[in-house]
Amino acid sequence: MEQVHYELQGQSLIVYVTKELDHHAVIDLRATSDKLIQAGNVKHIIFDFSDVDFMDSSGIGLIMGRHKKVMFLGGKTAVTGVGKNIDRIFRMSGLYQIVEKYVTPQEAVENL
Repeated sequence: MEQVHYELQGQSLIVYVTKELDHHAVIDLRATSDKLIQAGNVKHIIFDFSDVDFMDSSGIGLIMGRHKKVMFLGGKTAVTGVGKNIDRIFRMSGLYQIVEKYVTPQEAVENL
């Protein structure tokens, strides 16, 4: 399994998700992103889905949980690089009502 990559730009934490976002992947992602948010410099969180082939409902839970954390800090949540299949899941789940969608992580950083 490929490694998830985390990047901090200003007050935005960018999470580059890879391949499959399922229950097993979410466990590590949740722990690491929560640790980085709690470290204190993060206000916004951006999930980049450019390399994601599959996502199940645990991925939605991951995004919603992190959204609640950054919202409490006065921040926002965004997704980028969303392909057709993931886009369909986001639409059906109503996730776009709470997260913003951008083409690239850089565009999200500039607009949050």
